[in-house]
Amino acid sequence: MYSIEAKNIGKSYGAVKALDNVSLQVRKGEIYGLIGPDGAGKTTLFRILTTLMLPDSGNAEVEGFDIIRDYKAIRKISGYMPGHFSLYEDLSVEENLDFFATIFGTSVAANYETIREIYSQLEPFRKRKTGKLSGGMKQKLALCCALVHKPSVLFLDEPTTGVDAISRKEFWNILERIKAGGVTVLVSTPYMDEASLCDRISLIQQGQIIDSGTVDSIVEKYPYLLLSVSGDHIYPVLKILRQVKGVVSCFAFGTEHHVAIDRALITAEDIRHILTENAYADCVVKEIRPGIEDCFMQLAAKK
Repeated sequence: MYSIEAKNIGKSYGAVKALDNVSLQVRKGEIYGLIGPDGAGKTTLFRILTTLMLPDSGNAEVEGFDIIRDYKAIRKISGYMPGHFSLYEDLSVEENLDFFATIFGTSVAANYETIREIYSQLEPFRKRKTGKLSGGMKQKLALCCALVHKPSVLFLDEPTTGVDAISRKEFWNILERIKAGGVTVLVSTPYMDEASLCDRISLIQQGQIIDSGTVDSIVEKYPYLLLSVSGDHIYPVLKILRQVKGVVSCFAFGTEHHVAIDRALITAEDIRHILTENAYADCVVKEIRPGIEDCFMQLAAKK
């Protein structure tokens, strides 16, 4: 039984196709990641699944409820945290939480255990205006407001964008505990490193799902030998390698380059020889395991 099931969802804005035949299946009680850059279609899909927007084609169900016919039922069982901060900044922390509880026909006291762990960090600031909170605290308050009515499904649209690294890590720890409580979590993010924190993922680019599965299953399908090339004069090396026959792709990754090569045409030793011939003998070339970002770039290049 799937908690969320989307089939062939399509959505266009004029001539721009935001979603193109998108399908995904999210199991009950898992954290499922929708991974892709800005403009890939993540927010459009979230708005459709949370009944805020109608698809042009296809259909979807949330906990067995149809997104069009049963939209009222879906809104009662879903928590939604949009990509941009949408709480009332002129209200206090306490007032925002009370407001959202009232909207859902409940009270903070009735469901306090659901948010207790998160809200305990906000409680010292409960009288503070929401607009005066830090980014991490705003994030926690938005999550409390999405959980205050005890939803069975939680939609989080880029919840860690613009948040510091420590708050990001803490947020994902919170999600694990929410999942342990039986809540299904669908989360979108442009951060490839967060893919490994999900049970399963879909990679989305230009409105299309380009691959789905566990991170390991996607990485195992990477078709090339991947090399790491590092050294003192790394930028000129990038230009040289991109012109070598057998080099499929070459991208800068921090202080090194990730070089994908076709094993039938070239070897790692050939790369070392070429760099030596071009006076870059100091470069270190080693074989590495691809990450999800390498896989995304390879799959996106095929589209």
